Amino acid sequence: MRQDHNQPHLRWCSYEFHKLLRKIQGIPPNTDHTQLELAVVYNTGVCATAQSQFSEAQLFLTQAAERVLQMTGGETGASDPLVCWRAVLKSVENTHLHPTVLYLLCLQWAIWLATCQLETIQEFQEKMSSLFETLCGGVGDGGISEARSKSSNIPLLVMDLRRLIELLQICTSITLGAERLTEGRSSEALTGLQAASSLPAPRALVGYTHLLSGSCLTHMRRPQMALQCYRKALETDSRCVCALYQSMLIYRQLGNTQAEIQALRLLHSTLMLPSATDPALASTHLLSPSSLLCSQSLSSLLSVPSALSVLHSLALKCLLYGRVSEGVEHYLDLLAVLHSEDQQGLHTQDATIPRLPELYLEAGAALLMARRPADCLALCSEVISTTLELLPEKVVLEEPEERREAETRDMEGENRVAVVLWTAAAYLLQGHCHSHLKDWKQAVTHYTRCINLVVKVRFKKRDFQPLIPSADMDVKQGNDQCVLQRLKGLSLAGRAISFTQTDKLKEALRDLQLSLQAFPECVGAGLWCGEVLWRLSRRREAAACWEKTWSLTTQSLVKNLPVYLQEPQSGPLLDSAELCHRIQELGPN
Repeated sequence: MRQDHNQPHLRWCSYEFHKLLRKIQGIPPNTDHTQLELAVVYNTGVCATAQSQFSEAQLFLTQAAERVLQMTGGETGASDPLVCWRAVLKSVENTHLHPTVLYLLCLQWAIWLATCQLETIQEFQEKMSSLFETLCGGVGDGGISEARSKSSNIPLLVMDLRRLIELLQICTSITLGAERLTEGRSSEALTGLQAASSLPAPRALVGYTHLLSGSCLTHMRRPQMALQCYRKALETDSRCVCALYQSMLIYRQLGNTQAEIQALRLLHSTLMLPSATDPALASTHLLSPSSLLCSQSLSSLLSVPSALSVLHSLALKCLLYGRVSEGVEHYLDLLAVLHSEDQQGLHTQDATIPRLPELYLEAGAALLMARRPADCLALCSEVISTTLELLPEKVVLEEPEERREAETRDMEGENRVAVVLWTAAAYLLQGHCHSHLKDWKQAVTHYTRCINLVVKVRFKKRDFQPLIPSADMDVKQGNDQCVLQRLKGLSLAGRAISFTQTDKLKEALRDLQLSLQAFPECVGAGLWCGEVLWRLSRRREAAACWEKTWSLTTQSLVKNLPVYLQEPQSGPLLDSAELCHRIQELGPN
């Protein structure tokens, strides 16, 4: 029988075997019929296990063990499975029933493995290893075939014993390796997995041994050796996408951005292949490897993000590392997929990627970096059109300690704060777009809309009342405060820069000083504040402002912030070399 038999046929076989077993066990145990009875028990148990009916399969084995003990005069009634099996093995030792009992013990091993009873397996492992050798050495499928050629009375089994033993050996090694790795016993896990990699087994399972060996080496801080193992896993089984994913994480850890982006691209392409949805552990036998590899630790180690999540990571990584045109294309592909799924009613929110308004904002920021302000304006308008009517009148953010006792955050409050942030960020990006287009009036209008939204939010300090007497909601203050302060700083700086282009220097200086209060690390605000002071003939103050700004440790793009909250790379920019020249001409005090 094969695993790919349809389920109705498997259920029919299971029912017929069970009916036959009831007939056989309806009479007292008879040594003449024991081999037939135990073969039927084996077949019935394998069918039940293949359908994940583990308790039923276990019951069949327990009843069979009791009947064997009754026939051989052994002591019955042991409640501990290990004690019971030891008694059964002792009672049939050096008898014709010994090989048949070993078949049942193999099935018992499969049930223990499928139900993650690893402690039981480890207690019995030494005994089982010798039994495996006995079965494979002389009483396995070769022995059965030879006996069957001499007699037609040997019962047929639904699954080949040698194949089952080989499957149990490698699946046990993989599961134990995953458990040891999770427990921090990386060196011990690595030894067992490397030994298992030479066992006869399907390529996918051998690939898993290399994959988990790589994970052990990663935990042991040997990234280059881990990469070699991941490469072996892919060479052994080209569908081992987890090896691709783990390789990407290693490249990220090593700071090899080019290799990381290449691995992300390859991982996404692989996940999009039709074969990626096929079972990686498909089997030609009734019991599949996947039915035996049910460990939570293993599932965690083998987990891979969705194709959408990988595409988002690829788009963002390209954007953050200067590959803007690639990043834009990936963002547009991502939005196209989400839009298509939404039209077909197939889309379900993937928790590993930002929500749709945030994706629109990220894509809008990417388009602006690519000097496509009209497209950025269109995406931001989409965000505003969906959020504008949902905006609350007022918001209060508490310090985290204020509601630490609460087990869950008020989701309605959280969503409404998010609406404020999204809408404000959309106005901010639109302001950047108009600034890029040198439409200063529209730039001021949109920056002002962002500011007006941000100032609706108040922060509640401990032991003080809110700064406003009542509010629509009370929610935790967390990363939201950082985002709001950055929105405030960037929008004030943007409006101030627009004012400088229309010679409204006093208004510009006011906004720049407020911007630096909200967001002291804002390089653009610092440089333009010096520029305005210079134009107002306050040149010493201007020079001090520039020097202070240059002393800040900054990066072109901050990696832990949303890309739409980065300082704009377009619009009016000041030349630092020219500013330095001015300071030199100014001379010492």
